[in-house]
Amino acid sequence: MYRTKKYLIVCLAIIIGVFTFLPFLWMISASFMQTGEANIYPPKLLPSKIDFSHYKTLFTNLDLSRYLINSLIISLGVTFFSLIVNSMAGYAFAKFKFSRKKSLFNFLLSSMIIPAQVTMLPVFLMLKKMGLINTYFAIIIPGMASIFGIFLIRQYALSIPDSLIEAARIDGASEFLIYRKIILPLCKPILVTLGLFTFMGTWNDFLWPLIVMTDSSMYTMPVALANLMGEHVQDTELMMAGSVLTIIPVLIVFLALQKYYMHGILMGSVKE
Repeated sequence: MYRTKKYLIVCLAIIIGVFTFLPFLWMISASFMQTGEANIYPPKLLPSKIDFSHYKTLFTNLDLSRYLINSLIISLGVTFFSLIVNSMAGYAFAKFKFSRKKSLFNFLLSSMIIPAQVTMLPVFLMLKKMGLINTYFAIIIPGMASIFGIFLIRQYALSIPDSLIEAARIDGASEFLIYRKIILPLCKPILVTLGLFTFMGTWNDFLWPLIVMTDSSMYTMPVALANLMGEHVQDTELMMAGSVLTIIPVLIVFLALQKYYMHGILMGSVKE
């Protein structure tokens, strides 16, 4: 009875997995179809003839390599600075004692309910005043810190033994050395998880790059693909080819860091 129940659950999981994965497979298949083939009824799952012309069009006529480079620079920049700032703030909230620490942290948590759209106009005006509109920093600077990231690092850092930090202080280590040599290595799983979330969120972000990038040469991949939809309404295959190219970097990063990602999600850590 137990084995039958186990097989049923496995079969159900496989069926759900196949249905979940099917749109992704169709997207790849449609990107190799000839123009108009993806829109016929009944829909085809496989191309009648593999056609690479859509990928060639993306890189020759639409300068997609430029948009890929923009997305890569911005995503890596936001991820790098976000990990530094969030890890420092999370560590401070977890291990340092200062006045109003609990009240300040609760205030930060409560501000998570404010929609991001509410802060867009003030942030845009500040960046405009600083002369950063239509530059990479217009996206990197607002993404350098997040309440979610600080919360994630703090919760993980709480499990690091205080005795370990005290022992380092007794040995004469400075606070920055403790942070760099002890805290960062021990927080590696959660840092990788946060880095993955940040990279994917920045890579897929559409609204903010659309607002702050006024020159088409500074567009990121999602913004460029949105413009592609406006110019080529009927060309579904071209859109699917662009979507495939968009997800490849994210997929590579996820697969490369999957081990650390799972560890971070499970929140395993050193226990005192």
